[in-house]
Amino acid sequence: MEYRKTYVEVLCRTDTDGAVTPLSITWRDGRTFPIDRVDEAIRRASARVGGTGVRYRVSINGRDKYLFFEDPRWFVEEVVPSPAHP
Repeated sequence: MEYRKTYVEVLCRTDTDGAVTPLSITWRDGRTFPIDRVDEAIRRASARVGGTGVRYRVSINGRDKYLFFEDPRWFVEEVVPSPAHP
């Protein structure tokens, strides 16, 4: 399976201590996906697509995903569809 770095728009909340909580992701086609919960936020690199920042493990529609904050942008590891073979 192949992946690519895809930058996304993220709506987030910043509390008085400076903690950032992502609330939703807007995909490039305009669809918005609310984030059900955030399980962790730790400094990590993406082994699949490169890049370093804060990696958030989030749940969207009941599925766990990684969302990265690579200051000043957000990205996800998008699965690249395999080409159909005749």
